[in-house]
Amino acid sequence: MKTITIGEGALDLNQVGALAQGQARMTVSTRSSFLVRMKRSQEVLEQALRRGIPVYGVSTGYGSCCGNQISPAQRNNMEELGENLIQYHGCGVGMPLGREEVRAAMVCRLICLAQGYSGVTVDLLSHVSKFLNHDLTPVVPSMGSVGASGDLTPMSYIARALTGEGDVLYRGRIIPARQALAQAGIKKYRFQLKEPLAFINGTSMMTGIAVMALGRARNILAAAIGGTALAVHALQGHPEHFHPVIVNTKPHPGQIFVGEKLRKLLGAVGRQPPGSKNPSDLQDPYSLRCAPQILGVVADALEWIEKWIAIEINSANDNPLLDWDRKEVLMGGNFYGGHVAFAMDALKSALASTADMLDRQLALLVDPRCNRGLPANLVKTSGGNARVNHGFKAMQITASALTAEALKNTLPAASFSRSTESHNQDKVSMGTIAARDAARQCYLVSRVASIHLLAAVQACELRGGLEKRPRIAALVGSVRSRVKENVKDHPMDREIEILAGSWPEINFLR
Repeated sequence: MKTITIGEGALDLNQVGALAQGQARMTVSTRSSFLVRMKRSQEVLEQALRRGIPVYGVSTGYGSCCGNQISPAQRNNMEELGENLIQYHGCGVGMPLGREEVRAAMVCRLICLAQGYSGVTVDLLSHVSKFLNHDLTPVVPSMGSVGASGDLTPMSYIARALTGEGDVLYRGRIIPARQALAQAGIKKYRFQLKEPLAFINGTSMMTGIAVMALGRARNILAAAIGGTALAVHALQGHPEHFHPVIVNTKPHPGQIFVGEKLRKLLGAVGRQPPGSKNPSDLQDPYSLRCAPQILGVVADALEWIEKWIAIEINSANDNPLLDWDRKEVLMGGNFYGGHVAFAMDALKSALASTADMLDRQLALLVDPRCNRGLPANLVKTSGGNARVNHGFKAMQITASALTAEALKNTLPAASFSRSTESHNQDKVSMGTIAARDAARQCYLVSRVASIHLLAAVQACELRGGLEKRPRIAALVGSVRSRVKENVKDHPMDREIEILAGSWPEINFLR
Protein backbone atom coordinates (compact mmCIF):
# COMPACT_ATOMS: atom_id res chain seq x y z
CA MET A 1 0.00 0.00 0.00
CA LYS A 2 1.44 3.36 -1.00
CA THR A 3 2.14 6.08 1.56
CA ILE A 4 1.09 9.70 1.09
CA THR A 5 2.84 12.40 3.11
CA ILE A 6 1.10 15.47 4.50
CA GLY A 7 3.10 18.69 4.70
CA GLU A 8 5.31 18.35 1.63
CA GLY A 9 3.25 20.07 -1.03
CA ALA A 10 -0.19 19.98 -2.57
CA LEU A 11 -2.27 16.82 -2.79
CA ASP A 12 -4.63 16.11 -5.67
CA LEU A 13 -8.13 14.67 -5.66
CA ASN A 14 -6.91 11.17 -6.48
CA GLN A 15 -4.60 11.15 -3.47
CA VAL A 16 -7.34 12.37 -1.14
CA GLY A 17 -9.67 9.76 -2.61
CA ALA A 18 -7.10 6.99 -2.13
CA LEU A 19 -6.67 7.91 1.54
CA ALA A 20 -10.43 8.17 2.01
CA GLN A 21 -10.98 4.72 0.52
CA GLY A 22 -8.21 3.13 2.55
CA GLN A 23 -6.08 2.49 -0.53
CA ALA A 24 -3.11 4.43 0.88
CA ARG A 25 -1.54 5.12 4.26
CA MET A 26 -0.80 8.55 5.61
CA THR A 27 2.32 9.94 7.20
CA VAL A 28 3.14 13.43 8.44
CA SER A 29 6.27 15.11 7.11
CA THR A 30 9.41 15.17 9.22
CA ARG A 31 11.21 17.69 7.01
CA SER A 32 12.83 20.47 8.98
CA SER A 33 11.24 23.16 6.80
CA PHE A 34 7.77 21.81 7.62
CA LEU A 35 8.46 21.45 11.34
CA VAL A 36 9.89 24.98 11.51
CA ARG A 37 6.83 26.37 9.72
CA MET A 38 4.49 24.67 12.17
CA LYS A 39 6.54 25.82 15.16
CA ARG A 40 6.69 29.43 14.00
CA SER A 41 2.91 29.70 13.77
CA GLN A 42 2.63 28.39 17.33
CA GLU A 43 5.13 30.99 18.46
CA VAL A 44 3.10 33.78 16.85
CA LEU A 45 0.07 32.58 18.81
CA GLU A 46 1.93 32.42 22.12
CA GLN A 47 3.50 35.87 21.64
CA ALA A 48 0.11 37.43 20.91
CA LEU A 49 -1.40 35.88 24.04
CA ARG A 50 1.50 37.02 26.22
CA ARG A 51 1.15 40.57 24.90
CA GLY A 52 -2.58 40.57 25.66
CA ILE A 53 -3.61 40.86 21.99
CA PRO A 54 -7.14 39.46 21.60
CA VAL A 55 -6.97 36.22 19.61
CA TYR A 56 -10.41 35.27 18.36
CA GLY A 57 -11.56 31.91 19.70
CA VAL A 58 -8.59 31.58 22.06
CA SER A 59 -8.79 34.58 24.37
CA THR A 60 -12.28 35.61 23.22
CA GLY A 61 -15.65 33.95 22.97
CA TYR A 62 -16.96 32.64 19.68
CA GLY A 63 -19.00 34.38 17.01
CA SER A 64 -21.23 37.08 18.40
CA CYS A 65 -19.72 36.37 21.82
CA CYS A 66 -16.25 37.54 20.78
CA GLY A 67 -16.60 40.53 23.13
CA ASN A 68 -16.18 38.10 26.03
CA GLN A 69 -12.42 38.33 26.50
CA ILE A 70 -10.09 36.30 28.71
CA SER A 71 -6.95 37.77 30.28
CA PRO A 72 -3.53 36.16 29.59
CA ALA A 73 -3.40 34.95 33.20
CA GLN A 74 -6.55 32.87 32.78
CA ARG A 75 -5.05 30.11 30.62
CA ASN A 76 -7.24 27.46 32.22
CA ASN A 77 -10.28 29.39 31.03
CA MET A 78 -8.85 29.44 27.51
CA GLU A 79 -8.49 25.65 27.59
CA GLU A 80 -12.03 25.25 28.90
CA LEU A 81 -13.27 27.56 26.14
CA GLY A 82 -11.78 25.22 23.53
CA GLU A 83 -13.26 22.16 25.20
CA ASN A 84 -16.68 23.79 25.30
CA LEU A 85 -16.51 24.59 21.58
CA ILE A 86 -16.47 20.96 20.51
CA GLN A 87 -19.10 20.11 23.10
CA TYR A 88 -21.77 22.66 22.30
CA HIS A 89 -21.50 22.03 18.58
CA GLY A 90 -22.56 18.43 19.16
CA CYS A 91 -26.06 19.11 17.86
CA GLY A 92 -25.99 17.47 14.44
CA VAL A 93 -28.95 15.48 13.20
CA GLY A 94 -29.73 13.08 10.39
CA MET A 95 -28.25 9.85 9.13
CA PRO A 96 -24.46 9.54 9.52
CA LEU A 97 -22.25 10.59 6.65
CA GLY A 98 -20.51 7.81 4.75
CA ARG A 99 -17.19 6.37 5.89
CA GLU A 100 -15.33 7.61 2.83
CA GLU A 101 -16.77 11.13 3.10
CA VAL A 102 -15.72 11.45 6.75
CA ARG A 103 -12.23 10.11 6.03
CA ALA A 104 -11.89 12.52 3.09
CA ALA A 105 -12.87 15.38 5.40
CA MET A 106 -10.19 14.33 7.90
CA VAL A 107 -7.58 14.27 5.14
CA CYS A 108 -8.66 17.71 3.93
CA ARG A 109 -8.42 19.08 7.46
CA LEU A 110 -4.90 17.75 7.85
CA ILE A 111 -3.84 19.37 4.58
CA CYS A 112 -5.32 22.69 5.74
CA LEU A 113 -3.61 22.61 9.12
CA ALA A 114 -0.32 21.54 7.57
CA GLN A 115 -0.17 24.82 5.66
CA GLY A 116 1.27 26.22 8.88
CA TYR A 117 -1.08 29.16 9.39
CA SER A 118 -3.24 27.70 12.17
CA GLY A 119 -0.95 27.50 15.19
CA VAL A 120 -1.54 23.79 15.81
CA THR A 121 0.95 21.14 16.87
CA VAL A 122 2.37 18.37 14.73
CA ASP A 123 1.03 16.02 17.41
CA LEU A 124 -2.52 16.85 16.32
CA LEU A 125 -1.73 15.95 12.72
CA SER A 126 -0.07 12.72 13.81
CA HIS A 127 -3.06 11.78 15.96
CA VAL A 128 -5.50 12.23 13.08
CA SER A 129 -3.24 10.19 10.82
CA LYS A 130 -3.39 7.34 13.36
CA PHE A 131 -7.18 7.39 13.12
CA LEU A 132 -6.94 7.12 9.34
CA ASN A 133 -4.28 4.42 9.31
CA HIS A 134 -6.13 2.31 11.89
CA ASP A 135 -9.43 2.89 10.07
CA LEU A 136 -11.25 4.55 12.97
CA THR A 137 -14.01 6.64 11.40
CA PRO A 138 -15.99 9.00 13.64
CA VAL A 139 -19.76 8.79 13.33
CA VAL A 140 -20.85 12.20 12.02
CA PRO A 141 -24.50 13.28 11.60
CA SER A 142 -25.07 14.64 8.12
CA MET A 143 -27.07 17.77 8.94
CA GLY A 144 -26.30 20.92 10.87
CA SER A 145 -23.76 22.95 8.88
CA VAL A 146 -24.48 26.16 6.98
CA GLY A 147 -21.02 26.19 5.41
CA ALA A 148 -19.72 29.27 7.24
CA SER A 149 -18.09 29.44 9.78
CA GLY A 150 -17.20 26.34 7.88
CA ASP A 151 -18.33 22.90 9.02
CA LEU A 152 -18.41 23.52 12.75
CA THR A 153 -21.03 20.99 13.78
CA PRO A 154 -19.97 17.96 11.68
CA MET A 155 -16.26 18.54 12.33
CA SER A 156 -16.93 18.75 16.08
CA TYR A 157 -17.91 15.07 16.04
CA ILE A 158 -14.51 14.18 14.60
CA ALA A 159 -12.81 16.39 17.17
CA ARG A 160 -14.67 14.68 20.02
CA ALA A 161 -13.72 11.26 18.70
CA LEU A 162 -10.05 12.24 18.83
CA THR A 163 -10.48 12.77 22.58
CA GLY A 164 -12.27 9.45 23.07
CA GLU A 165 -15.83 10.79 23.09
CA GLY A 166 -18.73 9.88 20.82
CA ASP A 167 -18.87 6.87 18.52
CA VAL A 168 -16.69 5.54 15.71
CA LEU A 169 -16.96 2.92 13.01
CA TYR A 170 -14.22 0.37 13.72
CA ARG A 171 -13.79 -3.10 12.28
CA GLY A 172 -17.26 -3.03 10.79
CA ARG A 173 -19.06 -2.00 13.99
CA ILE A 174 -20.14 1.29 15.55
CA ILE A 175 -18.69 1.38 19.05
CA PRO A 176 -17.77 4.07 21.61
CA ALA A 177 -14.64 5.97 20.59
CA ARG A 178 -12.90 5.27 23.90
CA GLN A 179 -13.37 1.53 23.34
CA ALA A 180 -12.03 1.70 19.78
CA LEU A 181 -9.01 3.74 20.89
CA ALA A 182 -8.18 1.17 23.53
CA GLN A 183 -8.45 -1.68 21.02
CA ALA A 184 -6.28 0.17 18.49
CA GLY A 185 -3.70 1.16 21.11
CA ILE A 186 -4.19 4.90 20.54
CA LYS A 187 -4.22 7.41 23.40
CA LYS A 188 -6.93 10.02 23.80
CA TYR A 189 -5.86 13.38 22.43
CA ARG A 190 -5.78 16.55 24.53
CA PHE A 191 -6.22 19.68 22.46
CA GLN A 192 -3.80 22.58 22.87
CA LEU A 193 -4.81 26.24 22.67
CA LYS A 194 -6.58 27.16 19.43
CA GLU A 195 -6.58 23.55 18.19
CA PRO A 196 -10.30 22.92 18.78
CA LEU A 197 -11.23 25.99 16.74
CA ALA A 198 -8.59 25.32 14.08
CA PHE A 199 -9.84 21.77 13.67
CA ILE A 200 -13.54 22.47 13.18
CA ASN A 201 -13.55 25.97 11.65
CA GLY A 202 -13.17 25.45 7.91
CA THR A 203 -14.48 23.89 4.72
CA SER A 204 -13.06 20.39 5.13
CA MET A 205 -16.30 18.43 5.49
CA MET A 206 -17.95 19.93 2.42
CA THR A 207 -14.69 19.53 0.50
CA GLY A 208 -14.29 15.89 1.52
CA ILE A 209 -17.85 15.13 0.41
CA ALA A 210 -17.16 16.97 -2.85
CA VAL A 211 -14.02 14.92 -3.53
CA MET A 212 -15.93 11.65 -3.27
CA ALA A 213 -18.83 12.98 -5.34
CA LEU A 214 -16.47 14.02 -8.12
CA GLY A 215 -14.94 10.55 -8.30
CA ARG A 216 -18.40 9.06 -8.66
CA ALA A 217 -19.40 11.67 -11.21
CA ARG A 218 -16.44 10.65 -13.38
CA ASN A 219 -17.70 7.07 -13.31
CA ILE A 220 -21.21 8.24 -14.20
CA LEU A 221 -19.90 10.17 -17.21
CA ALA A 222 -18.00 7.12 -18.46
CA ALA A 223 -21.07 4.91 -17.99
CA ALA A 224 -23.25 7.42 -19.82
CA ILE A 225 -20.88 7.51 -22.80
CA GLY A 226 -20.65 3.72 -22.93
CA GLY A 227 -24.39 3.30 -22.46
CA THR A 228 -25.12 5.80 -25.22
CA ALA A 229 -22.94 3.86 -27.65
CA LEU A 230 -24.89 0.71 -26.75
CA ALA A 231 -28.18 2.54 -27.32
CA VAL A 232 -27.03 3.81 -30.73
CA HIS A 233 -26.19 0.26 -31.79
CA ALA A 234 -29.42 -1.19 -30.40
CA LEU A 235 -31.58 1.46 -32.09
CA GLN A 236 -29.78 1.28 -35.43
CA GLY A 237 -28.66 4.84 -34.91
CA HIS A 238 -26.43 6.93 -37.13
CA PRO A 239 -22.79 7.22 -35.93
CA GLU A 240 -22.23 9.96 -38.52
CA HIS A 241 -23.98 12.29 -36.07
CA PHE A 242 -20.65 12.15 -34.20
CA HIS A 243 -18.52 12.93 -37.25
CA PRO A 244 -15.38 14.95 -36.36
CA VAL A 245 -16.42 17.80 -38.66
CA ILE A 246 -19.65 18.16 -36.67
CA VAL A 247 -18.23 17.68 -33.19
CA ASN A 248 -14.97 19.60 -33.63
CA THR A 249 -16.43 22.68 -35.30
CA LYS A 250 -17.93 23.69 -31.98
CA PRO A 251 -14.68 23.04 -30.17
CA HIS A 252 -15.66 22.68 -26.54
CA PRO A 253 -13.08 20.22 -25.17
CA GLY A 254 -15.70 18.08 -23.47
CA GLN A 255 -17.79 17.80 -26.62
CA ILE A 256 -14.72 16.77 -28.63
CA PHE A 257 -13.81 14.19 -25.96
CA VAL A 258 -17.28 12.59 -25.88
CA GLY A 259 -17.58 12.55 -29.67
CA GLU A 260 -14.21 10.86 -30.00
CA LYS A 261 -15.12 8.19 -27.44
CA LEU A 262 -18.45 7.47 -29.12
CA ARG A 263 -16.80 7.10 -32.52
CA LYS A 264 -14.25 4.71 -31.06
CA LEU A 265 -16.86 2.59 -29.28
CA LEU A 266 -19.00 2.36 -32.41
CA GLY A 267 -16.05 1.55 -34.66
CA ALA A 268 -16.78 -1.40 -36.93
CA VAL A 269 -14.90 -4.29 -38.43
CA GLY A 270 -15.25 -3.80 -42.16
CA ARG A 271 -18.13 -1.62 -43.27
CA GLN A 272 -20.05 0.33 -40.64
CA PRO A 273 -23.46 -1.28 -39.95
CA PRO A 274 -26.11 0.88 -41.61
CA GLY A 275 -28.44 3.02 -39.58
CA SER A 276 -32.19 2.70 -39.85
CA LYS A 277 -33.38 3.06 -43.44
CA ASN A 278 -36.80 4.34 -42.45
CA PRO A 279 -37.18 7.83 -44.00
CA SER A 280 -38.51 9.18 -40.71
CA ASP A 281 -35.32 7.98 -39.00
CA LEU A 282 -33.06 10.16 -41.12
CA GLN A 283 -31.91 11.87 -37.92
CA ASP A 284 -31.82 10.20 -34.52
CA PRO A 285 -33.71 11.78 -31.59
CA TYR A 286 -31.79 14.41 -29.67
CA SER A 287 -30.96 12.16 -26.69
CA LEU A 288 -28.82 10.10 -29.11
CA ARG A 289 -27.78 12.62 -31.74
CA CYS A 290 -26.78 15.35 -29.29
CA ALA A 291 -24.94 13.10 -26.81
CA PRO A 292 -21.57 14.88 -27.36
CA GLN A 293 -23.25 18.23 -26.84
CA ILE A 294 -25.09 16.98 -23.71
CA LEU A 295 -22.34 14.98 -22.06
CA GLY A 296 -19.66 17.42 -23.20
CA VAL A 297 -21.11 19.88 -20.70
CA VAL A 298 -20.57 17.33 -17.93
CA ALA A 299 -16.99 16.65 -19.03
CA ASP A 300 -16.12 20.35 -19.17
CA ALA A 301 -17.88 21.07 -15.88
CA LEU A 302 -15.88 18.35 -14.15
CA GLU A 303 -12.65 19.95 -15.35
CA TRP A 304 -13.23 23.32 -13.73
CA ILE A 305 -15.03 21.89 -10.69
CA GLU A 306 -12.09 19.60 -9.96
CA LYS A 307 -9.68 22.55 -10.21
CA TRP A 308 -11.75 24.54 -7.73
CA ILE A 309 -11.96 21.65 -5.29
CA ALA A 310 -8.21 21.00 -5.58
CA ILE A 311 -7.58 24.64 -4.62
CA GLU A 312 -9.96 24.30 -1.67
CA ILE A 313 -8.23 21.10 -0.51
CA ASN A 314 -4.83 22.80 -0.42
CA SER A 315 -5.97 26.04 1.19
CA ALA A 316 -5.68 27.50 4.66
CA ASN A 317 -9.40 27.81 5.45
CA ASP A 318 -9.07 28.40 9.19
CA ASN A 319 -9.76 31.59 11.16
CA PRO A 320 -7.83 33.33 12.56
CA LEU A 321 -4.65 32.75 10.56
CA LEU A 322 -1.18 33.39 11.94
CA ASP A 323 1.32 35.27 9.76
CA TRP A 324 4.74 34.06 10.90
CA ASP A 325 6.61 36.61 8.77
CA ARG A 326 4.95 39.68 10.27
CA LYS A 327 4.01 37.93 13.52
CA GLU A 328 0.40 38.99 13.16
CA VAL A 329 -2.93 37.40 14.05
CA LEU A 330 -5.20 37.83 11.03
CA MET A 331 -8.95 37.45 11.30
CA GLY A 332 -10.94 36.87 8.11
CA GLY A 333 -13.34 34.56 6.33
CA ASN A 334 -11.52 31.72 4.54
CA PHE A 335 -13.93 29.32 6.24
CA TYR A 336 -16.64 30.49 3.81
CA GLY A 337 -17.51 27.65 1.41
CA GLY A 338 -18.77 29.69 -1.52
CA HIS A 339 -16.62 28.03 -4.17
CA VAL A 340 -17.58 24.54 -3.01
CA ALA A 341 -21.25 25.51 -2.92
CA PHE A 342 -21.26 26.92 -6.44
CA ALA A 343 -19.26 23.98 -7.79
CA MET A 344 -21.51 21.37 -6.21
CA ASP A 345 -24.69 23.16 -7.31
CA ALA A 346 -23.30 23.09 -10.86
CA LEU A 347 -22.41 19.42 -10.56
CA LYS A 348 -25.96 18.66 -9.47
CA SER A 349 -27.34 20.24 -12.64
CA ALA A 350 -24.83 18.51 -14.91
CA LEU A 351 -25.63 15.12 -13.40
CA ALA A 352 -29.38 15.73 -13.61
CA SER A 353 -29.02 16.47 -17.30
CA THR A 354 -27.17 13.17 -17.69
CA ALA A 355 -29.99 11.29 -15.96
CA ASP A 356 -32.55 13.04 -18.15
CA MET A 357 -30.68 12.05 -21.32
CA LEU A 358 -30.37 8.41 -20.23
CA ASP A 359 -34.02 8.29 -19.20
CA ARG A 360 -35.04 9.56 -22.65
CA GLN A 361 -32.83 6.94 -24.33
CA LEU A 362 -34.40 4.28 -22.14
CA ALA A 363 -37.86 5.42 -23.26
CA LEU A 364 -36.77 4.93 -26.88
CA LEU A 365 -35.40 1.45 -26.15
CA VAL A 366 -38.52 0.04 -24.48
CA ASP A 367 -41.26 1.66 -26.59
CA PRO A 368 -42.14 -0.37 -29.74
CA ARG A 369 -43.29 2.84 -31.40
CA CYS A 370 -39.75 4.24 -31.13
CA ASN A 371 -37.30 1.35 -30.86
CA ARG A 372 -37.15 0.49 -34.56
CA GLY A 373 -38.33 -3.08 -34.41
CA LEU A 374 -37.28 -4.28 -30.98
CA PRO A 375 -39.90 -6.04 -28.81
CA ALA A 376 -41.94 -3.98 -26.38
CA ASN A 377 -40.14 -3.56 -23.04
CA LEU A 378 -37.26 -5.62 -24.47
CA VAL A 379 -38.97 -8.90 -23.58
CA LYS A 380 -36.72 -11.74 -24.80
CA THR A 381 -39.18 -14.62 -24.55
CA SER A 382 -41.52 -15.49 -27.41
CA GLY A 383 -44.91 -17.07 -27.95
CA GLY A 384 -47.24 -17.45 -24.99
CA ASN A 385 -44.49 -16.67 -22.48
CA ALA A 386 -44.04 -13.24 -24.04
CA ARG A 387 -47.63 -12.40 -23.10
CA VAL A 388 -47.00 -12.90 -19.38
CA ASN A 389 -43.54 -11.30 -19.12
CA HIS A 390 -42.99 -7.56 -18.90
CA GLY A 391 -39.23 -7.12 -19.29
CA PHE A 392 -38.17 -3.58 -18.48
CA LYS A 393 -41.62 -2.04 -17.95
CA ALA A 394 -41.19 -1.39 -14.22
CA MET A 395 -37.50 -0.60 -14.62
CA GLN A 396 -38.45 2.36 -16.78
CA ILE A 397 -40.84 3.55 -14.09
CA THR A 398 -38.05 3.42 -11.49
CA ALA A 399 -35.67 5.25 -13.83
CA SER A 400 -38.28 7.95 -14.39
CA ALA A 401 -38.83 8.32 -10.65
CA LEU A 402 -35.10 8.62 -9.97
CA THR A 403 -34.67 11.09 -12.83
CA ALA A 404 -37.51 13.25 -11.55
CA GLU A 405 -35.91 13.33 -8.11
CA ALA A 406 -32.54 14.24 -9.61
CA LEU A 407 -34.11 17.07 -11.59
CA LYS A 408 -35.92 18.31 -8.48
CA ASN A 409 -32.60 18.24 -6.64
CA THR A 410 -31.05 20.85 -8.96
CA LEU A 411 -32.34 23.75 -6.89
CA PRO A 412 -29.14 25.58 -5.87
CA ALA A 413 -28.42 25.26 -2.17
CA ALA A 414 -26.35 28.46 -2.22
CA SER A 415 -29.49 30.47 -2.97
CA PHE A 416 -30.85 29.65 0.48
CA SER A 417 -28.27 31.50 2.56
CA ARG A 418 -29.64 32.38 6.00
CA SER A 419 -28.67 34.83 8.71
CA THR A 420 -27.88 32.93 11.88
CA GLU A 421 -25.91 33.02 15.13
CA SER A 422 -27.15 36.46 16.27
CA HIS A 423 -26.46 37.94 12.81
CA ASN A 424 -22.73 37.28 13.10
CA GLN A 425 -23.08 34.61 10.45
CA ASP A 426 -25.44 36.77 8.42
CA LYS A 427 -24.38 35.46 4.99
CA VAL A 428 -23.49 31.78 4.78
CA SER A 429 -22.49 29.52 1.88
CA MET A 430 -24.64 26.41 2.35
CA GLY A 431 -21.65 24.58 0.85
CA THR A 432 -22.13 21.46 2.95
CA ILE A 433 -25.76 21.15 1.92
CA ALA A 434 -24.76 21.60 -1.73
CA ALA A 435 -22.09 18.90 -1.35
CA ARG A 436 -24.53 16.51 0.32
CA ASP A 437 -27.01 17.22 -2.49
CA ALA A 438 -24.32 16.37 -5.04
CA ALA A 439 -23.56 13.11 -3.24
CA ARG A 440 -27.28 12.29 -3.31
CA GLN A 441 -27.35 13.21 -6.98
CA CYS A 442 -24.56 10.72 -7.67
CA TYR A 443 -26.60 8.00 -6.00
CA LEU A 444 -29.72 8.80 -8.02
CA VAL A 445 -28.02 9.20 -11.39
CA SER A 446 -25.81 6.15 -10.97
CA ARG A 447 -28.93 4.03 -10.52
CA VAL A 448 -30.56 5.58 -13.58
CA ALA A 449 -27.40 4.73 -15.51
CA SER A 450 -27.46 1.14 -14.18
CA ILE A 451 -31.03 0.64 -15.36
CA HIS A 452 -30.20 2.19 -18.71
CA LEU A 453 -27.16 -0.05 -19.07
CA LEU A 454 -29.13 -3.20 -18.28
CA ALA A 455 -31.72 -2.26 -20.88
CA ALA A 456 -29.18 -1.18 -23.51
CA VAL A 457 -27.23 -4.44 -23.21
CA GLN A 458 -30.40 -6.48 -23.56
CA ALA A 459 -31.45 -4.36 -26.55
CA CYS A 460 -28.05 -4.90 -28.22
CA GLU A 461 -28.41 -8.64 -27.80
CA LEU A 462 -31.89 -8.53 -29.31
CA ARG A 463 -30.67 -6.42 -32.21
CA GLY A 464 -27.66 -8.64 -32.93
CA GLY A 465 -24.72 -7.74 -35.15
CA LEU A 466 -22.33 -7.39 -32.21
CA GLU A 467 -19.59 -9.18 -34.12
CA LYS A 468 -19.34 -6.11 -36.36
CA ARG A 469 -18.56 -3.81 -33.44
CA PRO A 470 -15.95 -5.47 -31.19
CA ARG A 471 -15.90 -2.72 -28.55
CA ILE A 472 -19.67 -2.83 -28.19
CA ALA A 473 -19.46 -6.63 -27.96
CA ALA A 474 -16.76 -6.36 -25.28
CA LEU A 475 -18.85 -3.92 -23.25
CA VAL A 476 -21.87 -6.22 -23.49
CA GLY A 477 -19.69 -9.12 -22.37
CA SER A 478 -18.33 -7.13 -19.41
CA VAL A 479 -21.85 -6.38 -18.20
CA ARG A 480 -23.00 -9.95 -18.77
CA SER A 481 -20.12 -11.26 -16.67
CA ARG A 482 -21.82 -9.51 -13.75
CA VAL A 483 -25.56 -9.82 -14.45
CA LYS A 484 -27.58 -12.23 -16.55
CA GLU A 485 -30.10 -11.45 -19.27
CA ASN A 486 -33.74 -10.90 -18.40
CA VAL A 487 -35.72 -13.79 -19.87
CA LYS A 488 -38.38 -14.06 -17.17
CA ASP A 489 -39.96 -11.52 -14.87
CA HIS A 490 -38.04 -11.29 -11.59
CA PRO A 491 -36.91 -8.59 -9.14
CA MET A 492 -34.04 -6.61 -10.67
CA ASP A 493 -33.06 -4.41 -7.74
CA ARG A 494 -30.00 -6.55 -7.08
CA GLU A 495 -28.80 -6.18 -10.67
CA ILE A 496 -29.10 -2.41 -10.41
CA GLU A 497 -26.86 -2.33 -7.35
CA ILE A 498 -24.35 -4.83 -8.77
CA LEU A 499 -23.74 -2.63 -11.79
CA ALA A 500 -23.67 0.59 -9.78
CA GLY A 501 -20.93 -0.93 -7.62
CA SER A 502 -18.96 -2.34 -10.57
CA TRP A 503 -18.31 0.82 -12.55
CA PRO A 504 -14.69 1.40 -11.55
CA GLU A 505 -13.93 -2.08 -12.93
CA ILE A 506 -15.91 -1.76 -16.18
CA ASN A 507 -13.94 -0.10 -18.96
CA PHE A 508 -16.75 1.89 -20.55
CA LEU A 509 -14.38 3.86 -22.75
CA ARG A 510 -12.35 0.87 -24.02
